[in-house]
Amino acid sequence: MKLDSKVPGGPVSEKWTNHKFEMKLVNPANKRKFKIIVVGTGLAGGAAAASLAELGYDVHNFCFQDSPRRAHSIAAQGGINAAKNYQGDGDSIYRLFYDTVKGGDFRSREANVHRLAEVSVDIIDQCVAQGVPFAREYGGQLANRSFGGAQVSRTFYARGQTGQQLLLGAYSALSRQVGLGKVKMHTRSEMLDLVLVKGVARGIVTRCLKTGNISSHSADAVILATGGYGNVFYLSTNAMGSNVTAAYRAYKKGAGFANPCYTQIHPTCIPVSGDHQSKLTLMSESLRNDGRVWVPKSQNEKRKPVDIPEEERDYYLERKYPSFGNLVPRDIASRSAKEACDHGNGVGDSGLGVYLDFGHAIKRDGKNTISQKYGNLFQMYEKITGEDPYTTPMRIFPAVHYTMGGLWVDYNLMSTIPGLHVLGEANFSDHGANRLGASALMQGLADGYFVIPYTIGNFFASTALEPVSTDQQEFKDAVSLVTERVKTLMNINGKRSADSFHKELGHIMWDKCGMARNREGLEAAIQKIPEIKQEFWENLRIPGSGDRLNPELEKAGRVADFLEFGELMCRDALQREESCGGHFREEHQTAEGEATRNDEDFAHAAVWEFKGETAVPERHKEELSFENVKLVTRSYK
Repeated sequence: MKLDSKVPGGPVSEKWTNHKFEMKLVNPANKRKFKIIVVGTGLAGGAAAASLAELGYDVHNFCFQDSPRRAHSIAAQGGINAAKNYQGDGDSIYRLFYDTVKGGDFRSREANVHRLAEVSVDIIDQCVAQGVPFAREYGGQLANRSFGGAQVSRTFYARGQTGQQLLLGAYSALSRQVGLGKVKMHTRSEMLDLVLVKGVARGIVTRCLKTGNISSHSADAVILATGGYGNVFYLSTNAMGSNVTAAYRAYKKGAGFANPCYTQIHPTCIPVSGDHQSKLTLMSESLRNDGRVWVPKSQNEKRKPVDIPEEERDYYLERKYPSFGNLVPRDIASRSAKEACDHGNGVGDSGLGVYLDFGHAIKRDGKNTISQKYGNLFQMYEKITGEDPYTTPMRIFPAVHYTMGGLWVDYNLMSTIPGLHVLGEANFSDHGANRLGASALMQGLADGYFVIPYTIGNFFASTALEPVSTDQQEFKDAVSLVTERVKTLMNINGKRSADSFHKELGHIMWDKCGMARNREGLEAAIQKIPEIKQEFWENLRIPGSGDRLNPELEKAGRVADFLEFGELMCRDALQREESCGGHFREEHQTAEGEATRNDEDFAHAAVWEFKGETAVPERHKEELSFENVKLVTRSYK
């Protein structure tokens, strides 16, 4: 496997501008000759499909939901970063670039991150033009708030529903192209394989979730914008349908998978309430602007939070990190919460929780002001827990939220398979070992609106593509393989549900490859997961049939991929002998419990190559160079 990042030369601040000029173009009249498949309709996929169709390409957009509006981007709450410096507080493109590289613990590609910071300013203008109702100051200026890992206010927001409003903006642009006949929408269609013709990605195989029909689709290029793989842990803040299948099938066809062990644990989620749960609920990081995180100083405290006096409370983030306080990055806030609970200071019946208290903010600004900022979040919390956060502190605990790993891509967002481009959370490129809050929406829209429209044109103009048809043998073979896999799953006829296997895997992943990892646990997981996989293929039971709507069949296919992918995650975590960002190896920490990086041996992206069903995957490296940011130990104190 050859890893050529194709990063342009020159100063980092000029790379993207010069690259746009140097890339080859496609004549407007010729663009309609090229067909592009876009898988996914979230912010990255929806933005890409709308933008490419606007340029004149023939776009076919696929999603497994019944509407593009149900993509998981809709669940994002807190905001989107952009280096507009409307607050006049010292923000700049370079500061956003630096904060992102530092927040990712110096494990991202500098050129990609700087481009992200550059185009962030255009994203806001684009979204405002679409009618996205960002919050505004009294005088009409767009409002900003702070997020973790930054000392400036650069986050634009629409109350606690920013993802929803941004997705509606992208959906409106997409719907316009659908109405014009430039985008063909394929809903309730799940991608189950990638089709290669002479080593180039030329199509996909899908299963219609309503009828069970398996079919193939050809194109001149394929774009995956299928999100992250957090549901490998079973319990996460992701939508129930979020999965790794599209990306993992591409990996098995030859696409390198980078840094799969980099997963983000979000510090502000509603704690687990029992074994009955199948997902968790996020409480936006924006709440840490006004909420103060604390635990009782005494262990096993049973008093109500309002009965615990101020002097008996430990505002541990403010104590440990006075410069950033409650707005430290997510990985640090999450580990600090775990540490407090491990020491017996956790709250709630399980002891796995800390308080997020708005008492001081309400006293300072008034209930009405806090309600205007976070009202929908407070309402959601009360509906789920039955507790009023205006009068009682929220109980929160870390949970899986995002994945920084993904399919490896070069500067042009193309994977190691020619013609296969990967956008948004599905790729690895921008966030290193930890994503800063409010940067996921920024990356998705940057990739979809402002990067892929340029780079995919360069691919078409630089590549001689032969005509292909779904009648070719490569497409027939791919359909046969998917059909046979579905039949195999249906015919196992065992005794256990897909959910039971998924939950068992999730427990192992959380315990052994979650917030804290160690060699012993990872080796145990690598030994145990294949045993679960074997039983899965011997004892799975799927009711119904495969030729109609069958949610259990959908789950089974996704769990089968999670079982294989979970092992890959553990192998990656085991090989990375350091602690960085969301990857915390207990063997590599300071006396104070802070992460210890190993820049000499691990300042690289680990890229895994599939070598066969029974073979151990091969680990490759893309060395990361830091010419504009000095490699230092992260400090938020």
